[in-house]
Amino acid sequence: MTGRLYLDTAAAAPVRREALEAAWPYLAGAFGNPSSHHEFGRGPAEALADARARVAKVLGMRATDITFTSGGTEADNLAIIGMVLGAQTQARTGTAEPPRRHIVTSPIEHEAVLASVEFLTRVHGLTVTEVVPTSDGTVTEEALAAAVRPDTVLVTLGYANNEIGTVADIPALAGIAHEAGALFHTDAVQAAGWLTLTGLGVDALSLAGHKVGAPKGIGVAAIRARVPVEPLIHGGGQESGLRSGTENVALAVAFATALELAEAERTEAADRVQAIRDEFIATVLAAVPGAFLTGSTESRTPNHASFCFSNTSGEAVLLELERRGVTASSGSACAVGSDEPSHVLTALGIEAEVAQTSVRFTFPSSITVEQGRAAAQSAIAAAESLATSFA
Repeated sequence: MTGRLYLDTAAAAPVRREALEAAWPYLAGAFGNPSSHHEFGRGPAEALADARARVAKVLGMRATDITFTSGGTEADNLAIIGMVLGAQTQARTGTAEPPRRHIVTSPIEHEAVLASVEFLTRVHGLTVTEVVPTSDGTVTEEALAAAVRPDTVLVTLGYANNEIGTVADIPALAGIAHEAGALFHTDAVQAAGWLTLTGLGVDALSLAGHKVGAPKGIGVAAIRARVPVEPLIHGGGQESGLRSGTENVALAVAFATALELAEAERTEAADRVQAIRDEFIATVLAAVPGAFLTGSTESRTPNHASFCFSNTSGEAVLLELERRGVTASSGSACAVGSDEPSHVLTALGIEAEVAQTSVRFTFPSSITVEQGRAAAQSAIAAAESLATSFA
């Protein structure tokens, strides 16, 4: 291969030039505070409102549903903790039925989701049921229906898993939650740009800008305005009171621009990249003894291929891939400093020693057939060169 091939877009996608150009005016001349009631604040305020409306249009929601955050992690926290505490507050004031104090999630969710749920159980005394997924990471309708209870306040399940790529049937799962009178949230961070974001039937979803070509540090908690939410950050009441603090206008504009472009390209990119990914998977599995695909073989994001390479070390394979000009990852980039096996893979029944051989390839929308084939040969060569060392 010539040059370096970046196959870790699940961690961060390349920043789009259009997003940077859209943001620049609000980092330079139009620097005013959008809350200021003078000419220097009016331009940024209008740009922020426009960005909010543009994001809402892509999601099929209202502008009043959109709260800009610092990224997907904060968006998950605001949606999960905010909606649950909002429901508790509403119940205590006598405007609703007695408080519901049960949450349903799964053990393969992103750390931001699991940590938010853990906070609610540890600090606020709620109870949680973790739905056991199938071996490919699918949460079935039957399993969710068995988990929800009359006191379930929230179901939070990811749209597309960040480590194994499995895609959930969110409309069906949200329908089950709503039949039980519960709210439904989905972390859609990995879905943006690859899967439809409209018609999901959810009460809230989370997005992160750096997955679609905006700079890091911007995200969205899209929460239906009819849902009571308790803010996590208090102060001047920005973002309709849900997230106080001066808004980052430049990054909000960049996010809206990148999200629009990703959505406009989505259908074509998904079809083209999925064909490249399928050939990549088939080539690697045919050539590497003991390798197996993690996640669903049929319902997965178009750009995602993740394997366990038995009898090797995942980290060693990654280093060998780096030497060969291919950048991939061992899974989530959010578990900082952890050398533990993936909680997603072990929850699927994969032994810890095998889980530590995992390698994730996530393709950019710009990948070509030739690059995909070259990456497959590099993955095969890396796994083969290391297999004897770990036999």
